[in-house]
Amino acid sequence: MQRILIPTDFSENAWNAIDYAMQLFRNKRCTFYLLNTYTPVIPSSRFMAKMIDGVRIVDAVRDTSERGLQKTVARIKDKYRNPNHSFETISSFNLLAEEVKDIVASFGIHLVITGTKGASGADEVFMGSNTVRMIKSAKKCPILAIPHHFEFVTPTEIAFATDFTRFYTTSELSPLIEIAKMFRATVRIVHVQYSIKALTELQQFNLNMLRRYLGGVEHYVHTVSELNSISQTLEMFSQELDIHLLAMLNYQHSYMEKMTREPIVKRTAFHTQIPLLVIPELSMEGISSEKEEEEEEQSIQAHN
Repeated sequence: MQRILIPTDFSENAWNAIDYAMQLFRNKRCTFYLLNTYTPVIPSSRFMAKMIDGVRIVDAVRDTSERGLQKTVARIKDKYRNPNHSFETISSFNLLAEEVKDIVASFGIHLVITGTKGASGADEVFMGSNTVRMIKSAKKCPILAIPHHFEFVTPTEIAFATDFTRFYTTSELSPLIEIAKMFRATVRIVHVQYSIKALTELQQFNLNMLRRYLGGVEHYVHTVSELNSISQTLEMFSQELDIHLLAMLNYQHSYMEKMTREPIVKRTAFHTQIPLLVIPELSMEGISSEKEEEEEEQSIQAHN
């Protein structure tokens, strides 16, 4: 049973992410947690009304949030009628990134799926400020960002961008491997180099380990020269090979971190045209606790 969190602001962009999630996991048993956060401006002045028609402003905004979530669930059930899927709704007076972090921890969320642009779209340069904040705060959960106008395509071609400078663990790679196996996808390991040169001994070791982890998945290694920026290079690579999903690990000095720090003028062309799977770096503590959970679950199954 997968536990998937989908934040929504009831925009069409948010609905597009929900639509993608329903199709991506159509054959999986999932509980989807639909989240809407609200932060109403609470008047502090005694000259400003705290009530609208006898209803407190905070209560009115909360009611709107809860009604919006119920309508969204009804819309999903009406369109998909999938017995594999169940739904929970969460309406919260909180900042989105903070609430996502709390829910991931409290409910053991496996994946967050979000649209890449807010309702206004004004802050869309890389992938929208809310998504970037979520990626930075939810450090123990993969985040799948769906572009505003992207229509679902079965992800049979997946790119995994890496520079081989870091050793990956099986726990970190599991979201990528699970999706690849689910759709019998080809994984294209893409290495962006400023100037083409041979891998160091460490890089070669990390590549060999990565290929071992991907043993059951068809995969190829591509080395490409950097164009104007990493984001533009990956954009071109994705277009040329008709990539359906781009995956990256998020750690210090990773491609993901470099892309979020690139000068705006270099990445205005990169509007995440395809879904982007951002995999968090897991600490040893996170890995050991994950193993403990697995052992506990196996123990419970053995007793049943």
